[in-house]
Amino acid sequence: MKVRKESSRIIKPLYEGIPPPTTNSIPLCVFDKVTYDAHIAIIYAYHPPNPPNATLETGLRKALSIYREWAGRLSKDDEGEPIILLNDAGVRFVEASVDIKLNQVMPLKPSAFCLSLHPSLQGIDELVQVQITRFTCGSMVVGFTAHHLVADGHATSNFLVAWGQACRGLKIHPLPLHDRGMFRPRNPPCIEFEHRGVEFKSQNLENIQNLHDENVKGGIVVVDQVHFSLGFLGKLKAKASAMNGNNKPYSTFDSLVAHLWKQVTKARGLNAYQTTNVKISVNGRMRMTPRIPNEYFGNLVLWAFPSSKVKDLLHEPLPCGAKLIHDTVAKVNDNYFRSFIDFASSQKVKEENLVPTADMYQAVECPNLEVSSWLRFPFYDLDFGGGSPYVFMPSYYPSEGTILLLPSFIGDGSIDAFISLFEDHMAMFKQICYDLD
Repeated sequence: MKVRKESSRIIKPLYEGIPPPTTNSIPLCVFDKVTYDAHIAIIYAYHPPNPPNATLETGLRKALSIYREWAGRLSKDDEGEPIILLNDAGVRFVEASVDIKLNQVMPLKPSAFCLSLHPSLQGIDELVQVQITRFTCGSMVVGFTAHHLVADGHATSNFLVAWGQACRGLKIHPLPLHDRGMFRPRNPPCIEFEHRGVEFKSQNLENIQNLHDENVKGGIVVVDQVHFSLGFLGKLKAKASAMNGNNKPYSTFDSLVAHLWKQVTKARGLNAYQTTNVKISVNGRMRMTPRIPNEYFGNLVLWAFPSSKVKDLLHEPLPCGAKLIHDTVAKVNDNYFRSFIDFASSQKVKEENLVPTADMYQAVECPNLEVSSWLRFPFYDLDFGGGSPYVFMPSYYPSEGTILLLPSFIGDGSIDAFISLFEDHMAMFKQICYDLD
């Protein structure tokens, strides 16, 4: 089962009227600078009928004329600060095929096969790459890769929806907001929170993790997909909110993450007195005041780190974990975002030789977890003219301790969790992942 790459070329934005100059650039903002310096890959699958590759290519070129950053290149200005060159250098467009029907590899699970459905993520200059893979049944898989320094998941999903609109001959709407200069420090600055050890770490210190679990040494990391039905999620939410009295019930997200944190910690067999935390992405668009429009194109994410001793997490009932997650995330509010802007814009970052803590290539999170939610992103709205995708998933990322939450393709409110753990821990986790004791 070999995927054949039939063509690979660079395509550039297609403008209506006079093209803009290709000598301009955009500085990365403070949120761009602390996110993951890596390419991210996602995969879509579509039933036939599907539009020809020429339609997909033309639509992509039109979308790039609105989202010019993707067709540019990362560089640095005269002072060594990172920028995006708006030089219209273009994105990579790959055409591929495979001599099987798509249903022969369905359900598509996270595996090394996924890596053949999108271009390589290593050693590339392009900020976006697209691979269209055709199957003998007429089905189509779209592999999409994008550099995280340019945009977060929210902004990237908006771009993908715009690509679909352009392919269908529609006017791109809403238009993106490109102003990365809006995140300026206050005068005088007011750094209310500690950002060392949170968004930043010292480059001079080794990042040493005290791992008590002997299985961590040399373990094999596996990735699996776990489905949580709407019925299970309802029971989980009710259980998590059982001690909440007349207050608002905890969200499905709070409840599920508390459950996953507890069950993964059990499966890992961690020392009772060890500390474990969960790194949770927090979108600043809805938390800053005044609210940042959803159309903002760039990165606007910080993280919450609920933390607990293992013995407390395992022995306290689920509502305690849900409350800890809810309260910690709630603290990443406008005051926190403003404090971060003031700190990240100060001379302290350079003076103390600080670098971002976000590391896409950290192989092991144990005893911690990192959870990202794509539950509210409109990825299923990517319609090229033949309807919505029937599968959407991340590529294959065997990075221990990471969890990615996606809405299930079933469309009934159920959730799929893509989880990476050591092989022994995964086997134990799958035995207990639906326990509600």
